[in-house]
Amino acid sequence: MFGTTRQRRHMRARNRQYTERARKASRWGNSLHPATQTWRWMLRAAVLGSLAALLLWSRGVALAHLDRQVADADLQGRMLLDIHQAALALTPDNIEHWILSLSLELQADRLLIPPGGDPRPRPFEIGLGEPALYIAYRLENEGFVTDAELFNLYLRVQFLDRYLEAGNYMLSETMTIPELAEALNAPSYEEELVTLLEGMRMEEFAEVLEANYIVSAREFLDAVRDPRSMEIFDDYDFLADLPTDATLEGYLFPDTYRFPVNADRVETVVAKFLDNFDRRLGERGLTAEPALTPREIVTLASIVEREAAVAEERPLIASVYLNRLSGLCRDEVRGPYLESDPTVQYPLGNAADGWWPSITLDDYDRVQSPYNTFQNQGLPPAPIANPGLSSLDAVRSPANSVYCFFHTTGVDGAHVFAATYAEHQQNTLRYGR
Repeated sequence: MFGTTRQRRHMRARNRQYTERARKASRWGNSLHPATQTWRWMLRAAVLGSLAALLLWSRGVALAHLDRQVADADLQGRMLLDIHQAALALTPDNIEHWILSLSLELQADRLLIPPGGDPRPRPFEIGLGEPALYIAYRLENEGFVTDAELFNLYLRVQFLDRYLEAGNYMLSETMTIPELAEALNAPSYEEELVTLLEGMRMEEFAEVLEANYIVSAREFLDAVRDPRSMEIFDDYDFLADLPTDATLEGYLFPDTYRFPVNADRVETVVAKFLDNFDRRLGERGLTAEPALTPREIVTLASIVEREAAVAEERPLIASVYLNRLSGLCRDEVRGPYLESDPTVQYPLGNAADGWWPSITLDDYDRVQSPYNTFQNQGLPPAPIANPGLSSLDAVRSPANSVYCFFHTTGVDGAHVFAATYAEHQQNTLRYGR
């Protein structure tokens, strides 16, 4: 989830910038006159020696004072400042740690002041290899801390700066610095269980995802309407015959998914649909008994999905359309017209009136659209919905029939089937329009 090519390139670029700044600082120090450098080191040693002597005297006072702060704040069970970690040996590392600890102790009150009052969690991502100081400044920029240097100081004193893990986190402005440091050592994010139904079109997917705070509808639709703009596009062989101007309608596999709330990348969401589509197709892939291209299989399956309500009828409904396309029904139908109601509903669908509006007989002639299979021969130019596995299987392995028509019975979505137009007329009189 976090190791995409784009992220790695971006992370390497940021790390190069960070390293270059450090290198420039190092070159400046090395360019000084040797005598000047000697005086600098002597001055540094004198200062450190004085501070070490001072710390030996003040350490007990600092410990007592900090313990008093912790007790007063009633922060038991949290990851709190603990300068007891400093060892007693007078090594350079320990002296540096005592200095940092004393500096932090003098600002202990600020550790417990959250940067804001909004308790709602927001996503925050740590990329692979990001330095602790860089993370601290990003936290400051996004309003999770008010002082990046103080947060980084806390991490160093607590020996946590090397243990921040790459991953997704849900953080809030009401978290204190100790709470934030603890949270950033356990990557996690809030997840939502979301169900996308068979036969939904991509706009309906977008609405459901936005309603569950996964990703905005606009961002999702922008991605699936221009799939080639996503890095993941070339990862899926079944998209190889997708026309250059095509969307992902038909390839967003309907199922129940776990999505991260406020997903940081829309590609993460789209990849779940495409991965599932690929997995469910199995080794057979998009091949069918009739001579259909992979794109045609998905398109016909989307029509079957919208027409069928009874699972057992799907292979029969698929056979009706395939019989019409093959010419088997040419004596009963005026040509290879599918005459499918959902193909008329699809171009009429909109957010205001509904994505699958009711239609009348007049709409068969009134709706001017390449998707209208009452006016246009053959399959529509693209899928009209996202089919489930049963509809894809029905097209890949249709029933062997001579049917050219089907008509709803009005009971539980069931249909009756007919081979001739005369039989179909009888069914129409019996069951109504």
